[in-house]
Amino acid sequence: MMDAKTIRKTFLEFFKSKGHEIVPSAPLVVKNDPTLMFTNAGMNQFKDYFLGNKTAEAPRVADTQKCLRVSGKHNDLEEVGIDTYHHTMFEMLGNWSFGDYFKKDAIDWAWELLTEVYKLPKDRLYVTVFEGDAGDGLEMDQEAADFWKVHIDEDRIIPASKKDNFWEMGDQGPCGPCSEIHIDLRSDEERAKVSGKSLVNEDDPLVVEIWNLVFMQFNRKADGSLETLPAQHVDTGMGFERLAMAIQGKESNYDTDVFQPMIQDLAKKSGKTYGTDEKTDIAIRVISDHIRAITFAIADGQLPSNNKAGYVIRRILRRAVRYGYTFLGFEKAFMYELVDILSDQFDEIFPEVVNQKEFIKKVVRQEEENFLRTLDNGLKIIEKFMADNAATKEIKGAEAFSLSDTYGFPLDLTELIARENGYGVDIEGYNKAMQEQKERARAASASDKGDWITVNEDDVQFIGYDNLTSDAKILRYREVSEKKKTYFQLVLDNTPFYPEGGGQVGDTGLIFSGEEKIPVKNTVKENDLIIHIVDKLPSDLEKEVKCEVNAKKRTLSMANHSATHLMHAALKEVLGDHVAQKGSLVNDKLLRFDFSHFAKMTDEEIRKVEQIVNEKIRENIVLDERRNMPIEDAKAMGATALFGEKYGDFVRVICFDPEYSIELCGGTHVQSTGNIGLFKITAETAVAAGVRRIEAITSVAAEQYVDEQEKLLASVKELLKNPKDLTKAIADLMDERTKLSKEVETLRNKELQALKDNLVGQVDAKDGVNVLIAKIAVPNAQGLKQLAFDLKAKVDNLFFVAAAEVDGKPQVAVMISDNLVEEKGLNAGQIVRELAKEIKGGGGGQPFFATAGGKDITGLDAVVAKAQEII
Repeated sequence: MMDAKTIRKTFLEFFKSKGHEIVPSAPLVVKNDPTLMFTNAGMNQFKDYFLGNKTAEAPRVADTQKCLRVSGKHNDLEEVGIDTYHHTMFEMLGNWSFGDYFKKDAIDWAWELLTEVYKLPKDRLYVTVFEGDAGDGLEMDQEAADFWKVHIDEDRIIPASKKDNFWEMGDQGPCGPCSEIHIDLRSDEERAKVSGKSLVNEDDPLVVEIWNLVFMQFNRKADGSLETLPAQHVDTGMGFERLAMAIQGKESNYDTDVFQPMIQDLAKKSGKTYGTDEKTDIAIRVISDHIRAITFAIADGQLPSNNKAGYVIRRILRRAVRYGYTFLGFEKAFMYELVDILSDQFDEIFPEVVNQKEFIKKVVRQEEENFLRTLDNGLKIIEKFMADNAATKEIKGAEAFSLSDTYGFPLDLTELIARENGYGVDIEGYNKAMQEQKERARAASASDKGDWITVNEDDVQFIGYDNLTSDAKILRYREVSEKKKTYFQLVLDNTPFYPEGGGQVGDTGLIFSGEEKIPVKNTVKENDLIIHIVDKLPSDLEKEVKCEVNAKKRTLSMANHSATHLMHAALKEVLGDHVAQKGSLVNDKLLRFDFSHFAKMTDEEIRKVEQIVNEKIRENIVLDERRNMPIEDAKAMGATALFGEKYGDFVRVICFDPEYSIELCGGTHVQSTGNIGLFKITAETAVAAGVRRIEAITSVAAEQYVDEQEKLLASVKELLKNPKDLTKAIADLMDERTKLSKEVETLRNKELQALKDNLVGQVDAKDGVNVLIAKIAVPNAQGLKQLAFDLKAKVDNLFFVAAAEVDGKPQVAVMISDNLVEEKGLNAGQIVRELAKEIKGGGGGQPFFATAGGKDITGLDAVVAKAQEII
């Protein structure tokens, strides 16, 4: 029986024999694509080829792609663990043709691989073809059906609807009919009773789709109409986990060697036996699935957090922790230990897990421990809510919102727990509680993009490494409406404007068209397309334009970017080789660098990093830049590649001394380190579990910083009469201040004691109540409180009201003996609120003691008079 590693290897070797180039998986976390948060299909990294923005370097490629489906259109989260064939993170085996072969070869090779190489039984396979759609004016895909007839009986070819057999990238973009391959894994007895044909696409756990062959023929325009693509493509995706189930003769993905090592480890740790209890089994499956998604997301640079992609990862992790806590009895962190198993499983195909294993484990462990601290309380709150709503069997929306807001329980986790106990959740009420916040977020992010309007056909070239100006022609443009504003996106045939990426912000500058001067507000990258953001278009779009980058901002950004490379190398030297970049920001004002490290840097470590970087700056090391270098040669040089980045076959290498700093980088850099001028770290803080952040400045900003510090130091010296030893002078001043503060405190205590003794003599006994109402002055609010409690301890049956001037402001305090509160129903909080009206203020407190502040100090006499009326 083939193991999982052999199944994957066989797929890649098969398509390599068919002339396909084997390419690495794109990162799980998507960059430079505003339409996606995570890679959810194998084709994501090839979108530009389908869109025509870029020409494929190889017309045939194959790979295994890490995918994540937990939100949006593709959301399998609720099925994970409940059934046996859905997953959050999964591998998608795929082969692609970019304008090369089409339906016949795709179908022939799929059949050959499944039946002749993997030896899957032909009588258990079914295929579907697109049946056509009147709304789109499309007929049945008879071409695909005819190619299938060569291999499979016609009664096993099933026409299927647009919903199941027409693939679209999104609301707009390339699309086309598809043909799915399904396998019937039921026993011979079950197959004899019911035909597998009737169970295709009916969610039967043993009649499942394993491969989808997509034939990209059309482009969906913004108005919904279809146009034929100039080149036709093939995009296939086969679920690796389902394929393993079919080849290994299992009835569940979780019974394959993809999941069994983790499942058995979890069962052993929890003292359970997998396969004996449904709830326990679901919990083990959920955890085994979720830890894969969490591990690969962290390996690709996405840390758990409270927003966007980070929040999705945190939700998945907390969902798994809750299953372990409730059903497996794990009250301490446990999932992080499963990373070791994953590391062994993927060492040959996804080395990013192996290389960051310890870092991933520490992040997962801290996230587990943080959530476990609140989980027990949160579960008790849910139990209370269910008890309170036993009659309706529905948790109120506001209650579900409070669980999310206070205890970090995502709504889907609350729904899950409620469903397990036969309850529902008032989703409408929850949404109402979130409505204002969601509306603001939606308004902030909403955008409406029109179709691209093509002006000229040509390739896009970036020339900004060597030039800050260029003459260019407009290739295409589109109008975008966002946040009630309209702007335009321009694409040029060549551009010196650097598009935002690799942490470096996009260039700004000007585009000249004749006498027109059009500011470029930003430059961004969408997939591989360089887009210039402008408020208006040139009046003549056919006319050649002149581009001019803001040279000052670019120069300062380059200094900060090169300093980031020098600092990265210095951090490794000072802290250790475990340091790895986890995020960065580079602009003309500062650099910000996130890196893996598990302790706050000491002052000495920070000084050492600064010292090393400034030494490298003074050495004036000349930049050794190598463009279009084969990636294997770059790796052989020892170039640092960043986890979570997608690199092609040819890369750009930035080297400042081959013995010191070599990195793969697409950003802009100084020609020699001396151009950086000066480097200064301004902050070192924590970002997340195992991640620290440094902020630093260079060049002009660093000079200004030093100048400001010198001015500040000069001012301090002048204030202290220019002492010879400034440190000693400040220490002496602080000692003197401490001594004087103690003396002042002693004097204030004496004054309060004298005031207390004086007030005791003014007590007026009325009907068993010792009334003391006075207008006084005290140094601070703490003194007023202390006076009230001292009087309470000294005088029985006390009713005390102080109309006090505290540091020039009016304040009222009411103190009532406990027995008067109980016997006579007096309430200091209610009384002080009434008295506060006289000083135009408000306050409150407990029944025996309350305070209030106000704005009108002239009302203190009125406070005294009203207090006497009240008592």
